[in-house]
Amino acid sequence: MRTEQLEYIAAVTRLGSLRRAAEELRLSQPALSETVRNLERELGVDLLERKRSGATMSAEGRELLPHIAQVLEAVDRLRAAAGEQHRVSRMVRVGTVSAATVPLLIPVVREFRAAHPVTQVEVVAARQAEIHRGLAEGAFDLGLVNELDGDDLPAGLDSVELLRGRPVVCLRPDSPLAALDAVTVDELLTEPLIAMRTGYVMHRFVHRLLAGRLPSFSYSTDGAEMGKLMVAEGLGVTVLPDFSVVGDPLERQGTITHRPLAGDATGVRLTLRRRRADAVPRAAQELHEAFVRRGCELGGVVQGATGSHARPAEG
Repeated sequence: MRTEQLEYIAAVTRLGSLRRAAEELRLSQPALSETVRNLERELGVDLLERKRSGATMSAEGRELLPHIAQVLEAVDRLRAAAGEQHRVSRMVRVGTVSAATVPLLIPVVREFRAAHPVTQVEVVAARQAEIHRGLAEGAFDLGLVNELDGDDLPAGLDSVELLRGRPVVCLRPDSPLAALDAVTVDELLTEPLIAMRTGYVMHRFVHRLLAGRLPSFSYSTDGAEMGKLMVAEGLGVTVLPDFSVVGDPLERQGTITHRPLAGDATGVRLTLRRRRADAVPRAAQELHEAFVRRGCELGGVVQGATGSHARPAEG
């Protein structure tokens, strides 16, 4: 067994296909496939499930992932201790539903890159189900998702609450609704509505809020960032967590603002998730800690998945 075999299988798992892994590793796909098959024969386990749509980690492979990560981290520590100048840098992949990008995500990535200049950070926008699947299969190290009060935690994932807020109407300052202290459902329905696509928590929330009623006109889009841009360009209004609007550059420029929903006290949380494992790569652990610190700085309530020990945010 060679170290590069483990690095190759980690790359296939992270990227979700042999083709993308081969491109990143600068290998031919047949050569990479044969290397992985050799490792499978040596271990006596099919690490990958190969389908026409791509290769994903098998159930047996997922059980071995923590051990593979542990070996690679040990090799990294050995290389560092030996003073090797050209150590292979690790990559941390973060899946995000694009919530609180400016106040949370960007400062955390900037802080992490300053402390870990050779570690790559890849940020991927995705819907919640895609992030959960990526975490379970090892394609993502960390995931940022929104959830509503009462939502269940997916099996096999650890969760830390970073921010807590409420859904608000995001609109232009010159919108007729901006003159109101709070927006009712009837008033919301008078404006074109920019709705999140199925798979986002705000899609589920708005569907429940409207209770089958239809707005005057509606658009459908992916993620808060595109929704805010569409609002800024005067296409309509959208409903987002307040922490996705407050402090946004578009709000600071005065092109978007927000109003609460009248009579609605729904809580929405931004949660950091990762796969439950005995061994966590050091870089992923340190990025996780940086997210938690930033959540405290922003005034969120940091709470473990069990919810048994909430503590007030620091700072």
